[in-house]
Formats: sequence, C-alpha cells, structure tokens
Amino acid sequence: MANLKEIRGRISSISSTMQITRAMKMVSAAKLKKAQDAIVMLRPYSEKLQEIIQNVNSSSDPDQISVYAQKREVKRVLFIAVTSNRGLAGAFNSSVVKELNHQFQNNSQYEIEVLTIGKKVYDAIRKNRTVFSNESAVFDNLNFERVSNITETVMKKFLNGQFDEVYLIYNKFINAATQEVITEQLLPISMVENEETEVETDYIFEPNRNEILDNLIPKSIKTQVFKAVLDSVASEHGARMTAMHKATDNAQALKNDLVIFYNKARQAAITNEILEIVSGAEALKNS
Repeated sequence: MANLKEIRGRISSISSTMQITRAMKMVSAAKLKKAQDAIVMLRPYSEKLQEIIQNVNSSSDPDQISVYAQKREVKRVLFIAVTSNRGLAGAFNSSVVKELNHQFQNNSQYEIEVLTIGKKVYDAIRKNRTVFSNESAVFDNLNFERVSNITETVMKKFLNGQFDEVYLIYNKFINAATQEVITEQLLPISMVENEETEVETDYIFEPNRNEILDNLIPKSIKTQVFKAVLDSVASEHGARMTAMHKATDNAQALKNDLVIFYNKARQAAITNEILEIVSGAEALKNS
C-alpha cells in the first residue's frame, strides 16, 4: 500500500495535469470559433463553384473537355493526406492515417505516393510509404496563396502524366464533437454524367466558354484543397477541445478516488496511533 506522502504526490500531480488539460481545452475552444467561421464561409462558395463548372463543362463539346477532366488509364495515384502538426486530439490524426492505409490496400495494384500536410501523417508513413512531398510547414502561416502553390504543383504533375488520379483525405468538420474522414477525388475533376441530374441553366458567356473554364477550373481545384485544409483545422480544434474535456473529467474522477483513498488511509493511521497510545497506557497502568 502506498504511504500518505506518495498519495499526496499523486493527487498534486493529477491537479497539475488538470490545469494543463483545462487550459488546452479553453485555447482550442477560442481557436475553434475562428476556424469554424472560416470554413462555414468558404464551403458554400467552393461547392457552388464546383456545381457551375460541372454543369458548364458537361454540356460542352466532348472534344473540348477540360484537360483537368480527361480520364486516362490509371497507373500512378497521389493521395493528399491532411492532419495536424500536433497531437493530443483524440483519434483526429490516427483516423486519417487509418484511412490512408486502407486506400493503400484497396489500390495496391497502382503506384501510390503521398503528399503530406501535417507532421503526424508524415511521421506515421515516411518509413514504409513513398512520400511525394511534405508540406507540413503550411500551417506556420496558413493562407490561400501557400495552399494554392502546393495545389499548382500537383496540377502540373497531373498534366504531365506523373499522376493519373489525385485524391484528398481529410477530416470534414461537422461540429465541435464530430468529424468525418473524407476521401474525395481531386483530379480528374468529376463531371455530371446523368442527364437527369443536370441543372438546366442558360449561361451567357463573356468572353467565351473555354476561356472561362480555363480560368475557373484551376481556381476551383485550388479552392477545394484550401477548403479541405480549413476543414481539417476546424476539426483539429474541435477534436482537441473534446479530448481535453474528457481528459479533465477523467483526471477529476481519478483525483476524487485518490482523495477518498487518502482519507481512509489517514484515518487508519490515526486509529493505529490511538490504539498504540491506549495500549501503552494500559501497559504502564498494569505494571
């Protein structure tokens, strides 16, 4: 049985841990509001832009389809995996790594490379997977321009045939307590193939359809990647806030159990001391 000094030390250690987890929860909660606002504002724009491009491009001449929508025989695949640079966020990072490994198993017939955005996914796969590039530094100063530069490199590799398909794997932000791992195709861009699902919209093009698509499609692809990164950032703060909240509750429960155990041990020690004093007094009295 641990002595009273050891129990007091454990209680003090748990109290310090609670202060850290509570502080981390508050920091994540403060950052979550800003990250949530950013993704909520960007998501409708990104989705509407993709919808317009799909409708316009699918209704154009098949011979004039965008180079970013052209499908070819798949031999080499690139996965863009987005996690965070820090841990202590529950299953936030491990769920992306798990999904990435699942994709490796399902696509083992292809040559697969990974572009990592986040130190956690890079550390998890760098020893046994082919890493095309590690762009974890993007979180040091996250903005559209830096993400756009990464996406532009991927687009050039797709155009010159280095990759035949490109996929995004990231955590989609649902709410502070819920994140969903998403795998979505980035390149080639998907087109509306079912005529019944096409939106009948009469567009007026100025200057012309092809020139507009040549400008909009690259912008849409870059926006899609930026949205995935913002989704991941918001999901990270939500996951960390939830994890630290649970950690604080668990620490509090453990502390309460130790306090009860400490009080029982202290009471037992006092009782033993009283018994020794009474026994000593009786021995002196009888002598």
